[in-house]
Amino acid sequence: MTITYRLYYAPDNASLIVRLALEELAIPYDTTLVDRAAGGQSAPDYLALNPHGLIPTLDTPHGPIFETGAILLWLADTHGALAPAPTDPDRAAFLKWLFFTSNTLHANLRMLFYPAKYAGSYPAAQAALRARTKANLDTHLARLDEFAATCAPVLNGIPLTMLDLYVCACLRWMAIYPEGETAWFSLGRTPHLARLAARIEERDSVKRAIRAEGLGPTPFTAPSIATPGEGSAT
Repeated sequence: MTITYRLYYAPDNASLIVRLALEELAIPYDTTLVDRAAGGQSAPDYLALNPHGLIPTLDTPHGPIFETGAILLWLADTHGALAPAPTDPDRAAFLKWLFFTSNTLHANLRMLFYPAKYAGSYPAAQAALRARTKANLDTHLARLDEFAATCAPVLNGIPLTMLDLYVCACLRWMAIYPEGETAWFSLGRTPHLARLAARIEERDSVKRAIRAEGLGPTPFTAPSIATPGEGSAT
């Protein structure tokens, strides 16, 4: 098959979500490492694709796409899979929870992981931001778990959706990052999301992503720091 996509990625970064989607869709694609340790996300060639200097970017026959949620939605609609169709009654629920995950849950994770970007260089301000963000994330997870309990087809249902993949990746990162700051998180407090994580973990598409990025055998239910063959996760 002709390869039409190129994923610009860094191991165990947001690009993992897009890799999971591409693997689940069984779409041939190539990858290009964005070497964060060398500042690759700020290199002129990469900024020409994504002027925000963030990862991921998916290069397509129609040009590069950035923003994780936008990439997932575009792939779902382009390939008619992993999301309810635009005319499906479940489409509205899918969209609101996808954008909640992208704009609220994932955005809060960035605050937790990179507090200096939001609170400046003052340790006390960073600590306060982290504490407030952890409380917010607890609330977000409780709401997602409540939704997952309904067996709604857009989360923790059948067939699989982009939202399932996105949420599982976020669960992974909350369990391991920042190192030494993860005691607040327990997957057991969200049993419906825990079952989702265990189910998704067994998929062949996920196992291919595990091999590609060195994620370890249980990347969502009992994750460990990635040991990729190239690049750095941090």
